[in-house]
Amino acid sequence: MAHSMKLTQVDTTLATEAHEELLNVIDSLRSQGISRFLDLPQLIVCGDQSSGKSSVLEAVSGIRFPVKDNVCTRFATELVLRRGPNAPISVTVIPGNDRPENIRNKLAAFKTQVASAEDVPGTIELAKEALGIDDSSKTFSDDILRIEMSGPSHPHLTLVDLPGLFHAGNKAQSVEESGVVRSLVLSYMQKQRSIILAVVSAKNDYANQIITKYAGEMDPHGVRTLGIITKPDTLHAGSDSERAFFELANNKDVYFHLGWHVLVNRDFTTRNVGTTERDEAERAFLAKGIWKALPTGSKGIFTLKSRLSAVLRNQILTELPNLIQDVHVGIDDCVTRLARLGDSRGNIREQREYLQKVGTEFAALMNASVDGVYNHDFFTSARQNEGYDKRLRAKVQNICLSFADKMRLHGHHKQIYRKGSVEQLPKQTDSLAPIPVWRDDFLTVVSHIMTRSRGVELPGLFNPQIIIELFFEQSQKWEAYVQRLMIDILEAASSTIDLILQRVADSQTADKLLRNILNPAMAQVKQKLARRLAELLEPHQRGHLVTYNHYFTENLNKARHNNFEKELNQKLRGFFSSKISFTGDYITGANFSLKELQGALMRGWEKDMDLHACSDATDSMLAYYKVAMKQLIDDVTKLGFEKRLMKRLTQILTARTVNSLDDAMVQSIAGETEGSQTERAQATEKLKVLEETLDVLRRLERHRPVSNNIT
Repeated sequence: MAHSMKLTQVDTTLATEAHEELLNVIDSLRSQGISRFLDLPQLIVCGDQSSGKSSVLEAVSGIRFPVKDNVCTRFATELVLRRGPNAPISVTVIPGNDRPENIRNKLAAFKTQVASAEDVPGTIELAKEALGIDDSSKTFSDDILRIEMSGPSHPHLTLVDLPGLFHAGNKAQSVEESGVVRSLVLSYMQKQRSIILAVVSAKNDYANQIITKYAGEMDPHGVRTLGIITKPDTLHAGSDSERAFFELANNKDVYFHLGWHVLVNRDFTTRNVGTTERDEAERAFLAKGIWKALPTGSKGIFTLKSRLSAVLRNQILTELPNLIQDVHVGIDDCVTRLARLGDSRGNIREQREYLQKVGTEFAALMNASVDGVYNHDFFTSARQNEGYDKRLRAKVQNICLSFADKMRLHGHHKQIYRKGSVEQLPKQTDSLAPIPVWRDDFLTVVSHIMTRSRGVELPGLFNPQIIIELFFEQSQKWEAYVQRLMIDILEAASSTIDLILQRVADSQTADKLLRNILNPAMAQVKQKLARRLAELLEPHQRGHLVTYNHYFTENLNKARHNNFEKELNQKLRGFFSSKISFTGDYITGANFSLKELQGALMRGWEKDMDLHACSDATDSMLAYYKVAMKQLIDDVTKLGFEKRLMKRLTQILTARTVNSLDDAMVQSIAGETEGSQTERAQATEKLKVLEETLDVLRRLERHRPVSNNIT
């Protein structure tokens, strides 16, 4: 889990005992395997092969690590140093997560103590044999070699040394293995709680050393990287290269928030020099030439030890609140998983009890989702898609509202416009939009249909079948919209079912419940729903048009009134425009004959009787369409989905459903698989480790400074 991090100086008066306890606790957690579940603060030593990484560990610890030129370490080494009385040095192995259990137990049993640092190299060789690694081995291990030592001159410090990065192959290591090493190193570097100790050799241009590239990628702002320059004694005094590395050491080239440090390491020719001699030679070299001007705190092994100790302490204290938060999240996840898995169920009684529990919880959550009562912790934030998918009532409401809008805006086949209402017909925006037509053109089509559909009606009247034909054409898209609505709502219901199952049952049981119970039940629901929707659509697709809704007559009378008003207005304006000029709707001082006015108003009624019939048929169809559309929307949502789907969803899996299953089906569904047993064991182990970790981390909180200088 990534965290924003600002490393600041912590009160240096922190007691040595408290400092030691901090590191001991973190190391203890790491040795117990908490790193499998949680990233812990750590210092990781990274660098190109032969950059001097192992020599850095030698300088810090005084241990002569087995090192061969051009051959990199094939496993990570954890070095644990504590200030205290001299004590035997402990060498153990922390098995990798991918090791089989029998190998893990064997490696975990490797525990050796030696009296002095001189005996450690031989013990390391024994550990390599236990790990299955020797000088001719072509494998890299994710096991960790752990070396613990105590002494009065040691700092409180823990380091993890990683295999060196390389590109070209040789007899001892292939090009293919370089990818394995890179993956291992990057897996450590990308952990946001790791402090990267990027080791750069002065024997090679630092721009050519790949560790600087990876440090920039894993820590782009340089807030958790400390650079270490080794082998400065190989540079020619006064050379450009020496000046370049001096600028680098002063943090003026590649900037790291934690800065840089310079060390003089043993090389092959000085490999037998003792620790005291090594430290004295380093002190003498760094006290002369260009390196004399480098701040004391940025050079030499003595200051590096205290510097690294403080950096690690600061990192632990900085990350402590985030560690506790992550542990809480992990515990909650384990509790949820174990609740979903239930107790171990090895017989039919336990299996049926488990399914009854699943059925009861499923029905409760489905009822809440259908009723729109979202106060259970299952209903996570609606801002996230998953949280919204759990709220079935909200999804169905929104889907139905969208359906109603689409029916109102696009459900009709043609959109009829009167000339004068718009300057020109709008273009059809898409294939779903109604086809725009002028009313006069539409009436021409109606007239043609009317002529070919005459019955026994008198001239000037129309066959009522005309309205039926016009309505069926105008509502021809309704079925497609209803089918799309059914698909959308069934998909929403399916998503909610899946999410509830994930909550109440383990994955294997959930899959079997879907296959054997829920999918067949939903298939029946879909079939009955489709049949009911077809019944609701049928009156709008065939047969006679029937309505007793007064809204129809009101709409029709309103349309007739509007038509008469527009026609009367047109004739009045035509009559008076030849008599007198007028503005707007007002006429003053006009002299006219009432008989002439009467004649003008009556003119055209007889010859326009067929046109009036076409207009009345059209208005009747449109008035009925509005009533029928509203009725269909209500019928589909209430009599269709509400009754045939939503109500049924609360009954598809309950304790009663489980009681009706025979023993064979119960065993088939709830019988534990090896996978569920493994998941329960892993979740139980993780929960135990995390709960113990939480207790430990809470005790550490007392070491955090009261001031706000750690953020």
